[in-house]
Amino acid sequence: MTAPSRAARTWRTVHSAAGGLALDLGLYAISAGFAAATAATSTLAPHRAWGSIATVGYLLAALLVAGQLLVRRARPAWAGTAARSVVAGLAWLTTALLPLVAQSVQRAAGRTDRAQEEVVVVEHAGIRLTETGTPYLGHDAIAALPADERLLGYTPYQPGMALFGLPRAATDAWWTDSRVWFALVTALVLTLAVATLRDTRRFATGSPAPAAVLRGVQAATVLPVCALTLATGGDDLPVLALCLLALAFAAAGRPVATGVAVGLAGALKLFAWPVALVLIFWGATRRSGLRVAAGAFGLPVLALLPALLVDRDALVENVLRFPLGHGLVTSPAQSPFPGHLVATTLPAGRAVAAALLVAAGLAIAVRLLRRPPRTAAATALICGYGLLAAILLMPSTRFGYLLYPLALLIWAPALLSAPTRVPVSRTEAHARA
Repeated sequence: MTAPSRAARTWRTVHSAAGGLALDLGLYAISAGFAAATAATSTLAPHRAWGSIATVGYLLAALLVAGQLLVRRARPAWAGTAARSVVAGLAWLTTALLPLVAQSVQRAAGRTDRAQEEVVVVEHAGIRLTETGTPYLGHDAIAALPADERLLGYTPYQPGMALFGLPRAATDAWWTDSRVWFALVTALVLTLAVATLRDTRRFATGSPAPAAVLRGVQAATVLPVCALTLATGGDDLPVLALCLLALAFAAAGRPVATGVAVGLAGALKLFAWPVALVLIFWGATRRSGLRVAAGAFGLPVLALLPALLVDRDALVENVLRFPLGHGLVTSPAQSPFPGHLVATTLPAGRAVAAALLVAAGLAIAVRLLRRPPRTAAATALICGYGLLAAILLMPSTRFGYLLYPLALLIWAPALLSAPTRVPVSRTEAHARA
């Protein structure tokens, strides 16, 4: 038995134990401990505020799952996938949405310690977009800011991210907090992804298993790294949700929609671009590579054009120079992953870390050229492991970025049951029924 098959078998065993409830209980119980530790020890005020509320939410979810385990044999419906989905929805409400709204309301009332820097950056980008036509400040404008404000002068995102700041540009209220709109878009996109996977008319052999889909949704919502990020910062969650939607469209054999979804993600943040590249290779196995690429890279390019025309230098300063470490200030993203440790402790460490990152990229490129992914599940696995390697090896990175590979890897089993070669028309599906 090969190593990948052993890993898959182990995952299936853990995932399905006690009808999925055993892993649910472990997830919520461990998450409650993480939230409690965050509330007690974090040096970031928004994180402590999240932990104080999320701890109760996770404990409530754990208690509900414990009750489901007790009645599983007597009341099977109370412990089925539908009931587990209700608990997961309640967990997301209490561990992500409730802390998010609480912090947004407190911030609107004057608390300045109820949002991470990216929330302010996105809202300022939205205001600048309405006033100047570009979300970016140029080099000279950033240099003119006080030294302690220059970091917030940078907008290291793609232009589409500024759209989430437009509500705050219109009025100052709790509901115009950019996190509220991050959460709304995330919820809508994940709902569409689940609906796509459940649309049996598009599959010849049935849609993916509901239990696997639920596990994938849990990974993108109630996993602490996702719930914490959404409640305190949030800008990564719409990007992640769109990538998951793109993979769901790929599972349904819809290359054009796949390209559009991942292209929208790429118009928000560069993290989606590697996912787009792998999906293009997936599309090439179906003779649809160009159709995927049209949306995957066409939409980000269209989003860049206005900012490029208004102020090219400002675009370069924010989107290229700052992320590469050549801005007026350096990124505070310094989680102690191998790439950061190598860069900061070894002689010529940054060069060594860069070489390791390039080597990992070349290895993935060779894999794609020799054996391009033919299924959506294989695509998700390559994206997940590739982003994990990149995050671990980048000299400047954040712990929160792990939400991308974790969610992508756990999303992959939700795509396994769906064939990806032949989309089935509605008429054909009825004929085969």
